[in-house]
Amino acid sequence: MLAILLAAVNARNQEWLLHRPFFSGTALGPILGTIPSQMHHESRIITVFGSSRPRPGEPDYEQARLLGSALAALGFRVCTGGYCGVMEAASRGAKESGGRTLAVTAKFFRSGTNAWVDEEHAVETWQERLFELIRLGHGFVACKGGTGTMAELAVVWEMLNKDVISGKPFAVLGDFWAPILERVREVEMAHGSRRGEAVARLVHVVSTPAEAANFFARTLIHQKAISPKTTSQER
Repeated sequence: MLAILLAAVNARNQEWLLHRPFFSGTALGPILGTIPSQMHHESRIITVFGSSRPRPGEPDYEQARLLGSALAALGFRVCTGGYCGVMEAASRGAKESGGRTLAVTAKFFRSGTNAWVDEEHAVETWQERLFELIRLGHGFVACKGGTGTMAELAVVWEMLNKDVISGKPFAVLGDFWAPILERVREVEMAHGSRRGEAVARLVHVVSTPAEAANFFARTLIHQKAISPKTTSQER
């Protein structure tokens, strides 16, 4: 599955890179790494990735619930894949703190959307769902998860690494993903590259939900508007 996703990323990379100059000043600007200066922080969306397996009361569920709450408390909207587990928990936490939630679902999964979603974006396939989750997000956080979450992490990381998207902060919550991140970084830094992960860390490890929310507050709410012509290498 990961190989199929990465092939889709390569194809989508070429399409977005080809059309970047045209799209940078349009409504598609955010997916290409621009953040319009008129955008208020209340409209910023954080996409949360994570396993569908945790249930209420379990540590991973309650951690994601606190994450949603912390993000909503700082004015962020929370976007998830719309189903159960971490997706439900993050949405629930956001709603319990007075926040707004949205979800991207796919007919492929044949599952019902959880009760904590305000706005649903329905697509046909899981590939479309993933790219829509990326398109909507101004930042991303990956919680503990299985192969699906690993694929999501890999695709977002690759798009940041190849500068297909920029200006979109990415964090992982807890130390679950840290060993994988470090092994991949060994490869990225071993060949003298002057771009992407070899120059600056694109995925940040945060220990708590509050730390995650504050990370996005520092990098999004208080950052200056990014010029459409600014690339990750120039910042």
